[in-house]
Amino acid sequence: MTGPVVVLVGPMGVGKSTVGALLAERLGVECRDTDQDIVETAGKPISEIFLDEGEPHFRALERAAVRAALAEHTGVLSLGGGAVLAEETRALLAGHPVVFLEMGVNEAVKRVGLDAPRPLLVINPRQQWRKLMEERRPLYTEVARVVVSTEDRTPEEVADEILAALGLPSTQPQNPSPQPEKQQ
Repeated sequence: MTGPVVVLVGPMGVGKSTVGALLAERLGVECRDTDQDIVETAGKPISEIFLDEGEPHFRALERAAVRAALAEHTGVLSLGGGAVLAEETRALLAGHPVVFLEMGVNEAVKRVGLDAPRPLLVINPRQQWRKLMEERRPLYTEVARVVVSTEDRTPEEVADEILAALGLPSTQPQNPSPQPEKQQ
């Protein structure tokens, strides 16, 4: 199957963009983010799309962006947190090397913050995040070939685990771990 070498899914703030860029660098490919595609197509931030046209319009743009990216992109692809809500998108992801990046609510609050411009977390972010994850976790795991926790880990550690789990070669040498000394 052609398409992305890795597709990253997971909740907002989990590190899809950061880890995606790192993976792309290590694999010697381009990184693409469907949220950024939507912003470029719409000519405004996602929060404004939600406010001006509503979530259904945003989700339609998201489905189109994912469809196009899966068909055209051969590097690392990061999907928006809610992309897996669409049955069409989940079907399109079948057969692709999808990695679900996960984290707990406390880590999410630290990373996303309580005042970030996230339209779905405006009121009671902690409770909203938990609710979103209850709804989305089964969908993330449904499409994922690999599940990787980002909690208390560096983006480099997460990227290493993804490369190893998918059996992908890195074009950049990793820092060799010191070999233990042999006892005589």
